[in-house]
Amino acid sequence: MAEKENKEKLEEESNEVEAKETEVIENKIETELDELNDRYKRLFAEFENYKKRNMKEKETLRNMLVSDIMTSILPIIDNLEKAISTGTKDTAYEDGIKMVLKQLKDMLAYHGVKEIEAEGKPFDPELHEAVSHVTDEKLGKNIIKEEFRKGYIIGNKVIRHSMVIVAN
Repeated sequence: MAEKENKEKLEEESNEVEAKETEVIENKIETELDELNDRYKRLFAEFENYKKRNMKEKETLRNMLVSDIMTSILPIIDNLEKAISTGTKDTAYEDGIKMVLKQLKDMLAYHGVKEIEAEGKPFDPELHEAVSHVTDEKLGKNIIKEEFRKGYIIGNKVIRHSMVIVAN
């Protein structure tokens, strides 16, 4: 009988030890799982941030390239506008210049380049370059009276400032 009791005690102790070992292993596995899950979430968030940063850098680089190219085209547009304003008796010639100018302006618009509005607008040193100040009773203070050269922006970046005359 004593042997039977000893055997039962040993079995109970063995079962208790196994239960404790199982509990320890389960806790360890749960901890590792939590750590891996946390790592996964952090990696996923880091990757999402990387994608956003990468897209932003691409957009910035694209705008810089377009800006550089468009800056070299702007004097051509200025000259075509001067040619139209000069006028000519040959209407076919004038129409041809107008078509080329329209194509260039359409290309600018396609690439996100916009003209900066100036005449009649308040002077903004971020967008305009004042070349002269005049007194004009019809206009308010710091209102642009005349535009000498058009300015252009792409997104929030100024490609070329408008050259303007500012009133009062």
